[in-house]
Amino acid sequence: MSLSQLAREIAESPTLSLNEKARLLKEKGEAVVHLGAGEPKNKPPMNAILNSASKLTAGDVKYTPTEGILSLRKAIIRFTEDTYFRSPEADEIIVSNGAKQALFNLLYAILNPQDEVVIIAPYWVSYPEMIKMLWGVPVVVKAENGGFVPKMKEIEEVVGSSTKAIIVNSPNNPSGALYPDDLLAELVEFCEQRDIYLIMDDIYNKLVFNGNTFTPAYKFTDNSIEDTRVITINGISKLYGMTGFRVGWCVANRELIKVMTNVQVQITSCTSVVLQAAAEGALSGLQSHVEALRLTLENNCRVVMQELRSFEGVRVEQPAGTYYCLPDFSAYNKNSVELCKLLLEKALVVTVPGKEFGMEGHLRLSYATTIKDVKQGVERIKWALDPNSPNEIYIGDRKLVRDWL
Repeated sequence: MSLSQLAREIAESPTLSLNEKARLLKEKGEAVVHLGAGEPKNKPPMNAILNSASKLTAGDVKYTPTEGILSLRKAIIRFTEDTYFRSPEADEIIVSNGAKQALFNLLYAILNPQDEVVIIAPYWVSYPEMIKMLWGVPVVVKAENGGFVPKMKEIEEVVGSSTKAIIVNSPNNPSGALYPDDLLAELVEFCEQRDIYLIMDDIYNKLVFNGNTFTPAYKFTDNSIEDTRVITINGISKLYGMTGFRVGWCVANRELIKVMTNVQVQITSCTSVVLQAAAEGALSGLQSHVEALRLTLENNCRVVMQELRSFEGVRVEQPAGTYYCLPDFSAYNKNSVELCKLLLEKALVVTVPGKEFGMEGHLRLSYATTIKDVKQGVERIKWALDPNSPNEIYIGDRKLVRDWL
C-alpha cells in the first residue's frame, strides 16, 4: 500500500490507543480502572437533550449554514459577552464539529508551509500533529525550571521571522495549570506588537478550583475583535461534559471566519443541526450544570492529590482546573510509555504517557471519573510501583502478588 509521507508522519493518538486496549480488557471481564480519558460521568443538561430532540421530532434535520445556525451563534454571542466581556457579531463566529475542528480550520487558514507555531509544554497532544498536517513547524517551549508555566523571555527566545502564531491552553490540558495574568498580559502585548496570532484554547475556562479565576486574554487589549491578534476557541465538550456532541466554535475577525468557512464547507459542509440545537440548549439553559460539574471535579481533584501524596517518589503540582493532573513519576521510570504499559498490564489502570504532552517521565491522570475509581486507580499504581506498599492487592475478585520490584 502506498501512503503519503505526510500521513505516515502523523502520530497515533495515545489516548485512543490506550482506550482501545482498555476496552478489549474490559470485554474480557477485567476490572480496568480508567484514569486516561477526559470524559466526566455526568449527564448532559436537560435543555440540551430537549432542544436536540425537538429537531428530531419535527424532522428538521437538513443542511445548515456552514458557519452555524444563527440562533446558536447568538447564544455564543451571549456566552462571549458573559465570559469575555466582548460582543462579537454573528459573522465573527464559526461553529465547527468540535473545538478540535475549529482549531484545525484556523491553522489551515493562517499557515503556509514551514510557518512556525509556538506551543508551550505541557501541550495538548493534537497541537503538534495538526501543525505538521498543514506542513507547518511546531516549536516547543518548555520552562527551564521544569514547571508547567514558562517565563515570557523563554517564549520570546523561540519566536522568529517564521512564527505565525502562539497557542495557549489555560487552564491547561494535561497539567491543570492556570497561566498567571501577568504572563497573559505580556503575551497579548507581544503578539499585538509582532503581528502574531495568539490562539487561546479556552475549552476548560470555567472549570477552575480553589478560588482561582479565569482571566480572558481580551482583558489585556483595547483592540476590537476585528483588530486584535487574540483569537478564542471554545466549545461545549468540557464545560458541559457533552464530549460526544462535537460542537465547538471560534471567535475571530470577519476575514478569518470567512476563510475558515471556505475550508469547512469543503470538509464537513456543516455541523449537524441536531447537535447544534443541543449546544444552543446548553448555552441558553440554566448554567448550574457547569457549576455542579466544576464542584465535582474540584472534589475529585482534592482526593487524587491526597492519594498521590501518600507515597514517595511522586512529585505533583496542584491543578488549578480542568480534568487532569500531571504527576512526575520519573523516580520510578523515566520512560512514560513503558510506565503506562506496565500499569495497564500489571495493575489494570489506564494512564496517558507524559511524553505525548512534551513532559517525559510524567503521567496524565484524569479525575473526571468516580471517587471510587480515583482511589482504586492510585492505590493500584502505588502497589505496582512503590516497594513500601503492601505486596498483595485484590483487583476485582483476584488476589495479585507483586513480583517485579
